[in-house]
Amino acid sequence: MLIVENIHKTYKGGLKAVDGISFSVNPGAVLGILGPNGAGKTTTIRMILNILKPDVGTITFRGNAVSEDTKKAIGYLPEERGLYKKSTIGDTLAYFATLKGSSANPKALVAEWLARFDLQGMEKRKIEELSKGNQQKVQFIAAVLHDPDLLILDEPFSGLDPVNQLKFKDVVMDLRNRGKAIIFCTHQLESAEKICDEIILYNKGKAVVQGAVEAVKQRFGSNTVLIEFEGDAQFLSSLGGVAKAEIFANYAEIDLEPSVTINDLIPHLIPRLALNKIERVQPSLLSIFIDIVGKGNVPDDLISGKSPM
Repeated sequence: MLIVENIHKTYKGGLKAVDGISFSVNPGAVLGILGPNGAGKTTTIRMILNILKPDVGTITFRGNAVSEDTKKAIGYLPEERGLYKKSTIGDTLAYFATLKGSSANPKALVAEWLARFDLQGMEKRKIEELSKGNQQKVQFIAAVLHDPDLLILDEPFSGLDPVNQLKFKDVVMDLRNRGKAIIFCTHQLESAEKICDEIILYNKGKAVVQGAVEAVKQRFGSNTVLIEFEGDAQFLSSLGGVAKAEIFANYAEIDLEPSVTINDLIPHLIPRLALNKIERVQPSLLSIFIDIVGKGNVPDDLISGKSPM
Protein backbone atom coordinates (compact mmCIF):
# COMPACT_ATOMS: atom_id res chain seq x y z
CA MET A 1 0.00 0.00 0.00
CA LEU A 2 2.69 2.51 1.06
CA ILE A 3 6.23 2.15 -0.24
CA VAL A 4 9.06 4.39 0.94
CA GLU A 5 12.30 4.00 -1.01
CA ASN A 6 15.68 5.45 -0.02
CA ILE A 7 14.40 8.81 1.21
CA HIS A 8 16.76 11.54 2.38
CA LYS A 9 16.05 14.92 3.94
CA THR A 10 18.62 17.53 4.94
CA TYR A 11 17.62 20.80 6.59
CA LYS A 12 19.40 24.14 6.30
CA GLY A 13 22.67 24.05 8.14
CA GLY A 14 23.45 20.54 6.96
CA LEU A 15 21.38 18.58 9.50
CA LYS A 16 20.54 15.17 7.99
CA ALA A 17 17.14 14.43 9.49
CA VAL A 18 16.49 11.32 7.37
CA ASP A 19 19.35 9.45 5.73
CA GLY A 20 18.48 6.62 3.33
CA ILE A 21 15.31 5.17 4.87
CA SER A 22 13.25 2.49 3.08
CA PHE A 23 10.20 0.53 4.23
CA SER A 24 6.71 -0.55 3.21
CA VAL A 25 3.37 -0.80 5.04
CA ASN A 26 0.74 -3.33 4.00
CA PRO A 27 -2.98 -3.65 4.81
CA GLY A 28 -3.66 -5.39 8.13
CA ALA A 29 -0.23 -4.61 9.59
CA VAL A 30 1.25 -2.17 12.11
CA LEU A 31 4.68 -0.72 11.36
CA GLY A 32 6.49 0.95 14.24
CA ILE A 33 8.73 3.90 13.41
CA LEU A 34 10.69 4.04 16.64
CA GLY A 35 13.51 5.98 18.15
CA PRO A 36 14.44 8.91 20.39
CA ASN A 37 13.15 12.43 19.95
CA GLY A 38 14.97 14.14 17.07
CA ALA A 39 15.84 10.87 15.31
CA GLY A 40 13.91 11.72 12.12
CA LYS A 41 10.55 10.06 12.77
CA THR A 42 8.35 13.13 12.39
CA THR A 43 10.26 14.31 9.32
CA THR A 44 9.53 10.94 7.73
CA ILE A 45 5.82 11.32 8.49
CA ARG A 46 5.74 14.82 7.03
CA MET A 47 7.22 13.47 3.80
CA ILE A 48 4.61 10.69 3.66
CA LEU A 49 1.91 13.35 4.10
CA ASN A 50 3.44 15.47 1.32
CA ILE A 51 4.07 18.33 3.75
CA LEU A 52 7.79 18.03 3.00
CA LYS A 53 9.45 16.71 -0.15
CA PRO A 54 12.34 14.26 0.13
CA ASP A 55 15.63 15.52 -1.30
CA VAL A 56 16.23 12.03 -2.71
CA GLY A 57 14.01 8.95 -2.93
CA THR A 58 10.37 8.18 -3.63
CA ILE A 59 7.17 7.65 -1.64
CA THR A 60 4.21 5.95 -3.33
CA PHE A 61 0.73 5.18 -2.03
CA ARG A 62 -1.36 2.63 -3.95
CA GLY A 63 1.18 2.81 -6.76
CA ASN A 64 1.07 6.59 -7.19
CA ALA A 65 3.34 9.32 -5.86
CA VAL A 66 1.97 10.88 -2.69
CA SER A 67 0.09 14.11 -3.36
CA GLU A 68 -2.70 16.26 -1.96
CA ASP A 69 -5.20 13.75 -3.40
CA THR A 70 -3.79 10.84 -1.36
CA LYS A 71 -4.46 12.65 1.93
CA LYS A 72 -8.16 11.76 1.80
CA ALA A 73 -7.30 8.08 2.25
CA ILE A 74 -4.91 8.77 5.14
CA GLY A 75 -5.76 9.44 8.78
CA TYR A 76 -3.17 11.37 10.77
CA LEU A 77 -2.92 11.82 14.52
CA PRO A 78 -0.20 14.45 15.08
CA GLU A 79 1.88 14.64 18.22
CA GLU A 80 0.89 18.30 18.71
CA ARG A 81 -2.70 19.23 19.56
CA GLY A 82 -4.54 20.47 16.47
CA LEU A 83 -8.09 21.08 17.69
CA TYR A 84 -10.24 24.22 17.77
CA LYS A 85 -10.38 24.96 21.49
CA LYS A 86 -13.49 27.16 21.42
CA SER A 87 -15.48 24.69 19.31
CA THR A 88 -17.61 21.89 20.74
CA ILE A 89 -16.64 18.24 20.38
CA GLY A 90 -19.62 17.52 18.14
CA ASP A 91 -19.02 20.46 15.79
CA THR A 92 -15.27 19.77 15.62
CA LEU A 93 -15.68 16.11 14.70
CA ALA A 94 -18.52 16.74 12.24
CA TYR A 95 -16.31 19.33 10.51
CA PHE A 96 -13.38 16.91 10.21
CA ALA A 97 -15.67 14.18 8.87
CA THR A 98 -17.00 16.53 6.18
CA LEU A 99 -13.52 17.87 5.40
CA LYS A 100 -12.28 14.35 4.65
CA GLY A 101 -15.29 13.53 2.49
CA SER A 102 -16.89 10.93 4.75
CA SER A 103 -20.12 9.59 3.21
CA ALA A 104 -21.55 8.42 6.54
CA ASN A 105 -24.01 10.39 8.67
CA PRO A 106 -21.66 12.67 10.70
CA LYS A 107 -23.84 12.79 13.83
CA ALA A 108 -24.29 9.03 14.04
CA LEU A 109 -20.62 8.42 13.31
CA VAL A 110 -19.47 10.93 15.93
CA ALA A 111 -21.82 9.44 18.55
CA GLU A 112 -20.54 5.93 17.83
CA TRP A 113 -16.89 6.91 18.26
CA LEU A 114 -17.53 9.04 21.36
CA ALA A 115 -19.23 6.07 23.00
CA ARG A 116 -16.27 3.87 22.15
CA PHE A 117 -13.99 6.23 24.10
CA ASP A 118 -16.41 6.76 27.02
CA LEU A 119 -17.25 10.30 25.90
CA GLN A 120 -20.91 9.69 25.08
CA GLY A 121 -23.22 12.65 25.65
CA MET A 122 -20.35 15.16 25.57
CA GLU A 123 -20.98 16.53 22.07
CA LYS A 124 -21.76 20.03 23.39
CA ARG A 125 -18.64 20.29 25.56
CA LYS A 126 -15.96 22.68 24.32
CA ILE A 127 -12.52 21.27 23.52
CA GLU A 128 -10.85 23.67 25.98
CA GLU A 129 -12.91 22.18 28.82
CA LEU A 130 -11.45 18.70 28.33
CA SER A 131 -8.48 17.08 30.03
CA LYS A 132 -5.38 16.41 27.93
CA GLY A 133 -6.31 12.74 27.77
CA ASN A 134 -9.83 13.45 26.50
CA GLN A 135 -8.49 15.95 23.98
CA GLN A 136 -6.22 13.19 22.70
CA LYS A 137 -9.23 10.90 22.35
CA VAL A 138 -11.10 13.52 20.31
CA GLN A 139 -8.05 14.10 18.12
CA PHE A 140 -7.77 10.35 17.49
CA ILE A 141 -11.45 10.17 16.54
CA ALA A 142 -10.90 13.06 14.09
CA ALA A 143 -8.14 11.00 12.44
CA VAL A 144 -10.30 7.90 11.90
CA LEU A 145 -13.80 9.26 11.26
CA HIS A 146 -13.46 9.10 7.46
CA ASP A 147 -12.43 5.40 7.61
CA PRO A 148 -8.91 5.84 6.15
CA ASP A 149 -6.98 2.96 4.60
CA LEU A 150 -3.69 4.21 6.09
CA LEU A 151 -3.54 5.54 9.64
CA ILE A 152 -0.49 7.41 10.93
CA LEU A 153 -0.23 7.79 14.71
CA ASP A 154 2.49 10.10 16.04
CA GLU A 155 2.99 9.55 19.79
CA PRO A 156 -0.64 8.44 20.26
CA PHE A 157 -0.26 7.75 24.00
CA SER A 158 0.66 11.36 24.81
CA GLY A 159 -1.36 12.57 27.80
CA LEU A 160 -3.04 9.21 28.42
CA ASP A 161 -3.17 7.33 31.72
CA PRO A 162 -2.49 3.55 31.73
CA VAL A 163 -6.18 2.62 31.44
CA ASN A 164 -6.70 4.79 28.38
CA GLN A 165 -3.44 3.58 26.84
CA LEU A 166 -4.93 0.09 26.96
CA LYS A 167 -8.15 1.34 25.38
CA PHE A 168 -6.19 3.00 22.56
CA LYS A 169 -4.21 -0.19 22.04
CA ASP A 170 -7.42 -2.20 21.69
CA VAL A 171 -8.84 0.26 19.13
CA VAL A 172 -5.61 0.21 17.10
CA MET A 173 -5.63 -3.59 17.09
CA ASP A 174 -9.26 -3.61 15.95
CA LEU A 175 -8.44 -1.28 13.04
CA ARG A 176 -5.49 -3.50 12.12
CA ASN A 177 -7.75 -6.57 12.13
CA ARG A 178 -10.14 -4.72 9.82
CA GLY A 179 -7.35 -4.45 7.24
CA LYS A 180 -6.06 -0.95 7.90
CA ALA A 181 -2.39 -0.20 7.33
CA ILE A 182 -1.04 1.57 10.43
CA ILE A 183 2.14 3.49 11.16
CA PHE A 184 2.83 3.78 14.87
CA CYS A 185 5.45 6.44 15.55
CA THR A 186 6.84 6.66 19.09
CA HIS A 187 9.83 6.75 21.39
CA GLN A 188 8.05 4.37 23.79
CA LEU A 189 9.78 1.17 22.70
CA GLU A 190 8.12 -1.08 25.27
CA SER A 191 4.63 -0.10 24.14
CA ALA A 192 5.53 -0.43 20.48
CA GLU A 193 6.87 -3.98 20.69
CA LYS A 194 3.50 -5.13 22.03
CA ILE A 195 1.56 -3.49 19.18
CA CYS A 196 3.74 -3.61 16.06
CA ASP A 197 4.14 -6.41 13.54
CA GLU A 198 7.27 -4.82 12.10
CA ILE A 199 9.57 -2.07 13.31
CA ILE A 200 12.15 0.32 11.97
CA LEU A 201 14.34 1.72 14.73
CA TYR A 202 15.88 5.12 14.00
CA ASN A 203 19.04 6.68 15.34
CA LYS A 204 20.22 10.02 13.98
CA GLY A 205 18.17 9.68 10.80
CA LYS A 206 19.32 6.16 9.94
CA ALA A 207 17.64 2.78 10.35
CA VAL A 208 19.76 0.81 12.83
CA VAL A 209 17.32 -2.11 13.19
CA GLN A 210 14.52 -3.16 10.84
CA GLY A 211 12.22 -6.15 10.38
CA ALA A 212 9.46 -8.21 11.98
CA VAL A 213 9.51 -7.78 15.77
CA GLU A 214 9.99 -11.49 16.53
CA ALA A 215 12.68 -11.84 13.85
CA VAL A 216 14.58 -8.86 15.27
CA LYS A 217 14.45 -10.31 18.78
CA GLN A 218 15.62 -13.71 17.58
CA ARG A 219 18.48 -12.10 15.65
CA PHE A 220 19.72 -10.35 18.77
CA GLY A 221 18.66 -13.12 21.16
CA SER A 222 20.87 -14.00 24.09
CA ASN A 223 20.75 -15.60 27.53
CA THR A 224 18.32 -12.95 28.78
CA VAL A 225 16.44 -12.96 32.08
CA LEU A 226 13.73 -10.56 33.28
CA ILE A 227 13.47 -9.94 37.03
CA GLU A 228 10.72 -8.07 38.85
CA PHE A 229 11.59 -7.16 42.44
CA GLU A 230 11.49 -4.77 45.36
CA GLY A 231 14.75 -3.37 46.64
CA ASP A 232 18.01 -1.91 45.35
CA ALA A 233 19.29 -3.95 42.40
CA GLN A 234 22.28 -1.84 41.37
CA PHE A 235 24.61 -4.67 42.44
CA LEU A 236 23.43 -6.73 39.44
CA SER A 237 25.75 -4.89 37.04
CA SER A 238 28.84 -6.15 38.87
CA LEU A 239 27.54 -9.63 39.70
CA GLY A 240 29.65 -12.53 38.46
CA GLY A 241 28.12 -14.27 35.42
CA VAL A 242 26.16 -11.14 34.36
CA ALA A 243 27.27 -9.83 30.98
CA LYS A 244 24.93 -6.83 30.99
CA ALA A 245 22.17 -5.49 33.23
CA GLU A 246 19.58 -2.81 32.38
CA ILE A 247 18.14 -1.83 35.77
CA PHE A 248 14.94 0.15 36.33
CA ALA A 249 12.84 1.05 39.37
CA ASN A 250 11.27 -2.35 39.98
CA TYR A 251 12.54 -4.59 37.21
CA ALA A 252 15.74 -5.46 35.40
CA GLU A 253 16.68 -7.13 32.12
CA ILE A 254 19.87 -9.17 32.50
CA ASP A 255 22.04 -10.86 29.90
CA LEU A 256 23.82 -13.80 31.49
CA GLU A 257 27.08 -15.31 30.32
CA PRO A 258 26.41 -18.34 28.04
CA SER A 259 27.29 -20.91 30.70
CA VAL A 260 25.22 -19.28 33.48
CA THR A 261 21.65 -20.40 34.27
CA ILE A 262 18.74 -18.91 36.22
CA ASN A 263 19.45 -21.48 38.96
CA ASP A 264 22.98 -20.06 39.27
CA LEU A 265 21.60 -16.54 39.56
CA ILE A 266 18.82 -17.00 42.12
CA PRO A 267 21.03 -17.67 45.21
CA HIS A 268 22.66 -14.25 44.68
CA LEU A 269 19.28 -12.48 44.44
CA ILE A 270 17.32 -13.93 47.36
CA PRO A 271 19.39 -12.34 50.18
CA ARG A 272 19.26 -8.85 48.61
CA LEU A 273 15.94 -8.53 46.76
CA ALA A 274 12.29 -9.39 47.32
CA LEU A 275 11.63 -11.27 44.08
CA ASN A 276 8.19 -11.04 42.46
CA LYS A 277 9.05 -12.69 39.15
CA ILE A 278 11.97 -14.18 37.27
CA GLU A 279 11.81 -15.62 33.75
CA ARG A 280 13.87 -16.19 30.63
CA VAL A 281 12.83 -13.76 27.88
CA GLN A 282 13.83 -12.46 24.49
CA PRO A 283 15.73 -9.16 24.65
CA SER A 284 13.57 -6.03 24.55
CA LEU A 285 13.82 -3.48 21.75
CA LEU A 286 15.35 -1.07 24.25
CA SER A 287 18.05 -3.58 25.16
CA ILE A 288 18.76 -4.20 21.46
CA PHE A 289 18.98 -0.45 20.79
CA ILE A 290 21.41 -0.01 23.68
CA ASP A 291 23.58 -2.85 22.34
CA ILE A 292 23.76 -1.20 18.92
CA VAL A 293 24.39 2.44 19.80
CA GLY A 294 26.10 2.02 23.18
CA LYS A 295 24.61 2.92 26.55
CA GLY A 296 26.20 6.37 26.61
CA ASN A 297 24.39 7.28 23.39
CA VAL A 298 20.88 6.40 24.54
CA PRO A 299 18.72 9.53 25.12
CA ASP A 300 16.78 9.85 28.36
CA ASP A 301 13.42 9.79 26.55
CA LEU A 302 13.96 6.11 25.71
CA ILE A 303 14.70 5.13 29.31
CA SER A 304 11.28 4.96 30.93
CA GLY A 305 9.32 2.88 33.39
CA LYS A 306 7.57 -0.31 32.47
CA SER A 307 4.69 -0.06 30.03
CA PRO A 308 1.19 -0.78 31.38
CA MET A 309 0.57 -2.90 28.30
